[in-house]
Amino acid sequence: MNFHEIRFPTAIAFHSTGGPERKTEIVALGSGFEERNAVWANSRRRYDVGSGVKTLDDLSAVIAFFEARLGRLYGFRFKDFADFASCAPAATVSPLDQVIGTGNGATTVFQLVKTYTSGPASWTRKIAKPVAGSVRVAVAGVERTSGFSVDPTTGLVSFTAAPASGTAITAGYQFDCPVRFDSDSLSINLASFAAGEIPSVPIVEVLL
Repeated sequence: MNFHEIRFPTAIAFHSTGGPERKTEIVALGSGFEERNAVWANSRRRYDVGSGVKTLDDLSAVIAFFEARLGRLYGFRFKDFADFASCAPAATVSPLDQVIGTGNGATTVFQLVKTYTSGPASWTRKIAKPVAGSVRVAVAGVERTSGFSVDPTTGLVSFTAAPASGTAITAGYQFDCPVRFDSDSLSINLASFAAGEIPSVPIVEVLL
């Protein structure tokens, strides 16, 4: 896959706008009731980083980043400051934050995931781009400091020995969202920019 393991400048990303989107088909019946169908099984994030461009130096950094990615060709990492960890943004990452699997005595590889729960409903998101060095892992509630490795490019946690059957595998981590530019052009009017108009720089999540 065309992907560069590099993060978009965080100082610019901090002021971005955007978030998750879903695709739902809604059919209005003659009775006034509706039938709704989820077209996408997973959500997809969209952002506009143009609002984070505050100076001409910021603009230059975005142009350089865009050119190095060859427009929409190469994906990259993006820190969503509203959702970048296994816990709440203001909380401290704990190895007990997210359940990523249950041991069966044979499986040694587990995918990092994050579960979003509200009331009786929940949705689980695959985490493929954890921040290197941020992942903490626990087995049966006890944190492990060795005996496992984490691939920061896939989010796979590999144990040297399979966890015992029935044991909960949990993890805490920070992560980036894999994205790409959503346009092969940057239309920037410097005169307007100098007058306070912020250029639009759309990016979209890449589902891995």
